[in-house]
Amino acid sequence: MDASLAVILLLGLPAKRIFEKLRLPGLLGMLILGVLIGPYGFNLLQEDMLKISSDLRTIALIIILLRAGLGIDKDDLKKVGNTALKMSCIPGLLEGFFIAFASVNLLNFTFAQGGMLGFIIAAVSPAVVVPSMLKLMENNIGTKKGIPTLILAGASIDDVFAITIFSAFLGFYSGSHINIGIQLLSIPVSILLGIIAGIIIGLILIKVFKRYHIRDTKKVLLILGFSILINELEGVLKSKLDIASLLGVMTIGFVIMEKSPDIGKRLSNKYNKIWVLAEILLFVLVGAQVDVNVALKAGGTGIIIILIGLIGRSIGVMISLLGTNYNWKERLFCIIAYVPKATVQAAMGAVPLSLGVESGNIILAIAVLSILITAPLGAIGIHYLSEKLLVE
Repeated sequence: MDASLAVILLLGLPAKRIFEKLRLPGLLGMLILGVLIGPYGFNLLQEDMLKISSDLRTIALIIILLRAGLGIDKDDLKKVGNTALKMSCIPGLLEGFFIAFASVNLLNFTFAQGGMLGFIIAAVSPAVVVPSMLKLMENNIGTKKGIPTLILAGASIDDVFAITIFSAFLGFYSGSHINIGIQLLSIPVSILLGIIAGIIIGLILIKVFKRYHIRDTKKVLLILGFSILINELEGVLKSKLDIASLLGVMTIGFVIMEKSPDIGKRLSNKYNKIWVLAEILLFVLVGAQVDVNVALKAGGTGIIIILIGLIGRSIGVMISLLGTNYNWKERLFCIIAYVPKATVQAAMGAVPLSLGVESGNIILAIAVLSILITAPLGAIGIHYLSEKLLVE
């Protein structure tokens, strides 16, 4: 595993730098590198590294979400709160159902199969979106109207809806007796539990930090430990109770910044430094999950289905932004920022196939294809168009 880590670091840093020199997002270089050195490319990564890939990606994602929580301003959050809630569900719901209906017509899927595909694809990627929004916040782009905060908040909840509804369709397909009303009710409960868990842990940590003298480096590790614990708790309680763990992680950072801004700012700088390593691991290992040969099997029909889904998502974003004071350029940017897929698709694309779902191989192929199309498209769009479409 140590050799694999060396390969990732020694090639990841230059890959990021080369793409930045080409005026392209660095994460794109790391994703492509992951595809090339992964098991479906030149197979340069050891099996031990691939076995813990999921855990490493989760930890890296937790680090950037903590950084995001520490960077959210309470006044900005108040301004965009209601709109963020709409952005967290309406675009994903429309995209999922657009893909479901398209799959029934173009692939002869049953509606349950189409729903599984739709809500695997519908999840926006916090791994791509969150770092991009933090860069905008650091450069004061779009912050006057709280647009990066809006996208951050919406994207952190979006996956909860997508994964819950995917699970419902999987249950329908397998013949499980699922009460759709209870399933949908679990979504706001999950969100609320995530926020409550984050608030409680954040307040406990603040009390500990104020009572005891602890070096900032140790504070960072304590916060990271509790954040990983929340995420593990979600897995343990999954069959009985859903907790929006990633939202809880962001809430920890937010609470610490609100209750103790001095500590929050110092910790934010620390997490920025850790992110240098975490970013490389996250994007290279996400790329390593991508099998280009599988994606090619989806063919032109797969591309059409993904584009139909993006049309549905774009309509959902426009509906969510009704009644806001955003101009057409800012609304267009929100649509672009909601394009990238990567995290959920890499993690869940193979689930239907592993459970014996008919056409599970096609679902996997289109999930992989969605990463190859939307991650670069969204990352490049955010990178190039943010300054053109947004003001301060």
